[in-house]
Formats: sequence, structure tokens, C-alpha cells
Amino acid sequence: EVQLVESGGGSVQPGGSLTLSCAHSGLDLNDYAIGWFRQAPGKEREGVACIGSGDGTRWFTDSVKGRFSVSSDIANNMVYLQMYRLKPEDTANYYCVAASDDYGLGQSLCRFPQRGRYWGQGTQVTVSS
Repeated sequence: EVQLVESGGGSVQPGGSLTLSCAHSGLDLNDYAIGWFRQAPGKEREGVACIGSGDGTRWFTDSVKGRFSVSSDIANNMVYLQMYRLKPEDTANYYCVAASDDYGLGQSLCRFPQRGRYWGQGTQVTVSS
């Protein structure tokens, strides 16, 4: 059984930092892309940052480039989203998501949310002064 469990959300002031964690089980990341999506109230879900299978390429949505990074600790079955210089528009529920990936491309998941096979429950991030 595949499980994805997010943690690390919270409230932070603009310009602050947060690191989200995703504990995953039942996945072989040699075969799956994994990453982070977000959804704000009234908006469509959006791929934020993804890692291709086999610790492949990273993909980031334009609005977070240079501010967010994504990493995988394969030995401990963890994936992290490090968020810096947070903005109010980053406020959303953040989800850890995984999908099968034959090409090692992070964009294979992040650009196509309908491909997300497994989703966590989400963790809320609120950026506000």
C-alpha cells in the first residue's frame, strides 16, 4: 500500500521560510516521479516542484524558481520542499504526489496533475503579515 504523509506546514510572515516533508512508503522512486502540488481556495491545483524517477530532473513552476528547492532522501523515504522568501501568493494547501515515470523527468508529473496516482492529505501553508 502506498502512503504519502505531509508535515511541516504552518503560518509564516512574508519573506520567511518553511520546509515541508513528505514521508512515503510503498514506492520505488526508481519508477516514480514525486513532488509537490498546491491548491489555493478558488484556484486550480498547480504543480510546484517535482523530481523525476531515479532521482531525475527537477522541475519548478515559474513563480517559485529561485525561491523553492526540492530534494529526496532515498534512504529514509523522505521528500522535502524547502521554501524561502515566501509570498502571500504562496498560501495554499500543499500536497505530496507521486506518479509512474519512465523518463526521469520531473515535468512528467508536475505539468500533468491528472497523472498524479497517489496523493497525500495535504498540509496548509499560510503566508501573511
